[in-house]
Amino acid sequence: MRSSIAKLFVLGSCVLMLAGTPVQAAEPPLPVRDPAKLQLSSHSALLVDLASDQVVYSRNSARVMPIASVTKLMVAVVVLEAKQPLDEVLTVTIRENKEMKGVYSRVRLGSQLSRGELLHIALMSSENRATSTLAHNYPGGYSAFIKAMNAKARALGMANTRYVEPTGLSPFNVSTANDLVRLLKETRKYPVMTQYSTTSAKVVTFVKPRYSLGFRNTNNLVRKPDWSIQLTKTGYTDDAGHCLVMVTHMGQRQMAMVLLDAFGKYTHMADATRMRRWVETGTSGKVPVTAKNTRHNKNGLAVQTEVKR
Repeated sequence: MRSSIAKLFVLGSCVLMLAGTPVQAAEPPLPVRDPAKLQLSSHSALLVDLASDQVVYSRNSARVMPIASVTKLMVAVVVLEAKQPLDEVLTVTIRENKEMKGVYSRVRLGSQLSRGELLHIALMSSENRATSTLAHNYPGGYSAFIKAMNAKARALGMANTRYVEPTGLSPFNVSTANDLVRLLKETRKYPVMTQYSTTSAKVVTFVKPRYSLGFRNTNNLVRKPDWSIQLTKTGYTDDAGHCLVMVTHMGQRQMAMVLLDAFGKYTHMADATRMRRWVETGTSGKVPVTAKNTRHNKNGLAVQTEVKR
């Protein structure tokens, strides 16, 4: 009898303790915003709330488009998934990367740098020779690396994505905003990608020969105190236009954002600002007339060869 009373006392105490424990409130729903009040230059755009997987905004998100240096996000995932030592010193090469022939870089062929530092400047500053070197030093070599990129895309369900080389210089590296959000979700497994992609600036010292180069982040928003960015990558070619992907906070929510094919050197970053303003206030502000007209008049995807970054 005493044993039964004791058990009831303990059970009752547990119930009281649970009753007194504060329950964490669910996040309030996002305010409903009118898509018509978000003005963007980008031809394709997607914004997804990562906590709920809710699509907050979408424009042409299934359209297959060149993605330029956004390609380098998949490069980083493949390198990190292979668990190759980041402190291993590699020799800079573009030997099998035909798209790199004749493309200028301050990084000297034959010089050496650790895999981690090469990955850092590839993500932060979109350094193409660093990226090419990572691919050449993958188990099985360059061609095996490209196969691994495509295999990872298939594994992530990126059905409309294809990679033919690692830098993004080829117009045949294509994807969709929908697919790229899948990739952004995968990058959260690798905290080092946050560190590398959001570094504002960095000086790197190469060896054999020994020289130092300064690099800056290609996304100016990482230097803005009012932005909280967990991951980012920019890209630009004549084919792809200006591209920007980020994992960032908008309206106190962690969001995956994809902007593809914006017209104007800084318009993709201005689009990101307009998108955040729209999430937080319901209105975005206007797109410059030139950028708006270019978006309205552009038909299809022109295939050109000149590459900027």
